[in-house]
Amino acid sequence: MIRTDHFKMIAGAFRDAVPVITSGVMTIVLMSSVLFGIQTYFNLSPGVFSVGAAVFLNGHIHRLFMHPFSHRTLAQLLPSIAALLFLSGSLERGVGSVRFLIRFLLLSTSSGLVYSFLDLLQDDSSRAPTEGLVPVALACVAVTTMHTKMTKGFLCGVSFPTMALPWVFLIITTALIPNCVLPCNIIAVLVGWMCGKGWFSYLDMSETRAGVLEKMMPFRLLRNISGVKFVPASTEERRKTLLPRINPTPGSYPVQAYAPLSSINNADPGAVMYEGWSNSPSAPSNPVAPHGHGATHGFGLTHGHSCSHVHHGHSHVQL
Repeated sequence: MIRTDHFKMIAGAFRDAVPVITSGVMTIVLMSSVLFGIQTYFNLSPGVFSVGAAVFLNGHIHRLFMHPFSHRTLAQLLPSIAALLFLSGSLERGVGSVRFLIRFLLLSTSSGLVYSFLDLLQDDSSRAPTEGLVPVALACVAVTTMHTKMTKGFLCGVSFPTMALPWVFLIITTALIPNCVLPCNIIAVLVGWMCGKGWFSYLDMSETRAGVLEKMMPFRLLRNISGVKFVPASTEERRKTLLPRINPTPGSYPVQAYAPLSSINNADPGAVMYEGWSNSPSAPSNPVAPHGHGATHGFGLTHGHSCSHVHHGHSHVQL
């Protein structure tokens, strides 16, 4: 029995640690995997979709939209997907799947545009094109921290100020994930901070508009992806989806029974009702005697003399 309970505790902790896979995140993961397969199959040159000075020098504007889905190696793709799952899921649960995809595109293109301009100002030997999901995942963390009311965050049991979490994740991801460019990650965090401040509000999409789009193609297909959760744009529907109503089975929780008010005699005007029971200061207590013997008083009534007494099985009537 102890081993079974211990196994259930471990399984519950593991289930809580695994993030909920949502439709928007799964769509980005699928696009990244398909593009990596195309690059590998056709043996495209590494960095063909990377952002950098080539965006302005060669006029490759399409790289601004393609660079988050591009990865050079499988060792870069898998950690980037893990970073996206753990760092971007909270933003999608807060705004909805459709608005999350729009913000993902906004954050990725803005970060890529700023980094490409700064890379253009550097020398040829110092230029470092970049790609991958890590910058936009860090930008999503920055947006989330700007909207949360929590002042403290916990990572591996260590407490951090909430505003410092994007920078903590920046250091971790840059050190562990290959082909990460530190200046681009810093720019992504700053872009996410500006988006959370409302600097891009004129480019953002309202809940009403997103609610209309999610009923149209191709966004309507997000509802049909099996095994993932679609987050609606409407706040009310989003709460119903993320916080479903719990209907416990009968007998799952202890229930305290109360006496009905109609069954209590209110003859005593000094009686005080407390949680459905009569509490009269003038009523004598009626303790139950051992072996089930006790006085035969009515419940909630007071008498000057007892009507009958029972002593060890023999009755004695007092007139």
